[in-house]
Amino acid sequence: MHIAYITPEYPHELTRASGGMGTSIKNLVHAIVNTGHQVTLFIYGQEISQVFEENGIVFHLIKKQSYPFLGFYRHRKFIQNYINTHAVAVDILEAPDWTGITAFMYLKKPLVIRFHGSDTYFCHLEKRTQKFKNKWFEKLGVQKATAFIAPTTYAGEKSMELFHLPKERLSIIPYGIALENFENDQPETFETYRVLNIGTLIRKKGVFQLIEMFNRLIEIEPKSTLIFIGADSGDIQTGSNSTWELMQNQMTEKAASRITYLGKIPYELVQEQIKRAHVCVFPSFAETLGMVTIESMALQKAVVNTSIGWAKDIIDHGVDGFMHHPDDVDAYVETIKELFDNKQLVRSIGKAGRMKTAEKFDIYKTVHQNIEFYKRICSL
Repeated sequence: MHIAYITPEYPHELTRASGGMGTSIKNLVHAIVNTGHQVTLFIYGQEISQVFEENGIVFHLIKKQSYPFLGFYRHRKFIQNYINTHAVAVDILEAPDWTGITAFMYLKKPLVIRFHGSDTYFCHLEKRTQKFKNKWFEKLGVQKATAFIAPTTYAGEKSMELFHLPKERLSIIPYGIALENFENDQPETFETYRVLNIGTLIRKKGVFQLIEMFNRLIEIEPKSTLIFIGADSGDIQTGSNSTWELMQNQMTEKAASRITYLGKIPYELVQEQIKRAHVCVFPSFAETLGMVTIESMALQKAVVNTSIGWAKDIIDHGVDGFMHHPDDVDAYVETIKELFDNKQLVRSIGKAGRMKTAEKFDIYKTVHQNIEFYKRICSL
């Protein structure tokens, strides 16, 4: 097969910054190529236009276009025409739900939409009012698809419900990771009392709840440290340009002296930070799956995760991780303290987490699920 992906992000030195969506696409693309299929990437919104081939993948970097009026429409039509011209040999196209990029497009190949997390979905989870144009674009965009994929049951079914789409057109295929890139030869070695959080500093990630947890934890265990990794962002609720500044205002003096913000660091350094952690904590209010959760589990870390919807597809509570609602600060503190005090529990949870990722999130298993899905859609 020849599969093409329409995406605004993909981790590469020539592209703009990429997040979890880009990482999940890259993992899948490399596995698809390794199974003998062809892949083309149409990466829009870039600083330059360039076409090149690398590791068996054809890259089309599509420069962001500017228009004096109707830019939202004309930019999409420009991308549509570019793809229709360069996707003649392609069997199937995949695009994300985010921003409704396929709205107004008439593509000549079958289109599937993967629910990486739309603005519609996140506004619903965060109980935020969505801008009309965002909702309109995303609704139009998903209507162009033949079928849909989601990484978790919750994210898929909730997205189908919000867009009023028939659930029989939905398939659940989790994100995958190449486990050989996530090896931890010494899982019993870590910095005791070190708590790690990875992700953009934004309200929906539960960062304010995490500060409150640490304010209490430091009183119980003064040796505790908390490390944040990720880009800072503005805060919609207050209008502040920096969520990190707001977080600092919430810290007690004692907690502030034991909290370190590393900012956004190179991807290859994140693994070392995960390995150093005693406990990884992700009290998010809004995800579709959460790549850092399964990456931490693959590295045999004890994870204390959110309990909202999608997390139930990842963790069996008390077996290969722990789940609590982000607002249940006491439960998080109690679980983290238990992990601080019980290294055998840390070890058993980490080992079980690795087994779960091998069973459910191994990219060399999920890639075949994706290929069979694409073949089925092409045969309709």
